[in-house]
Amino acid sequence: MKKTPSQTYTEQVNLVRDSDLNGSRRLFGGQLLAWIDITAAIVARRHAERNVTTVAIDDLHFIAPAHANDTVVLCGKMTYVGRTSMEVTVESYVERLDGTRTLINRAHVVMVALGPDDRPCEVPELVPETEEEKAELIAGEKRKQLRIQRQTENY
Repeated sequence: MKKTPSQTYTEQVNLVRDSDLNGSRRLFGGQLLAWIDITAAIVARRHAERNVTTVAIDDLHFIAPAHANDTVVLCGKMTYVGRTSMEVTVESYVERLDGTRTLINRAHVVMVALGPDDRPCEVPELVPETEEEKAELIAGEKRKQLRIQRQTENY
């Protein structure tokens, strides 16, 4: 079976509450990370049609802050698929009342599909449809090779 990135695209919307803030009155990074992990898991579950688990967060870049009462929109999409692992890119935005969005975070999350025995199992192939999706697939392959190199060289 094969799937396209658009088949598993996911958006999650959250309103930043006082309990989500850190001491500087900005969105606590750990709260955003939890939202990112949930969004990535939903994308990966939709792609694999199985339960999944987080293996790694390859990149996590905090670009701008979010504050109390901001609407935060997380957009998750499948960018690379291996045999059992999947890379999900999650971009997080603050959405203004007029609908404009400002990127506040980008993360690459590596997920693995789990079979009935809770062991890694094969996932459907990813078939990009657009030039942007093809470029993301190539970039995802490069990130995978860098992860393997870091693991091999223990850094």
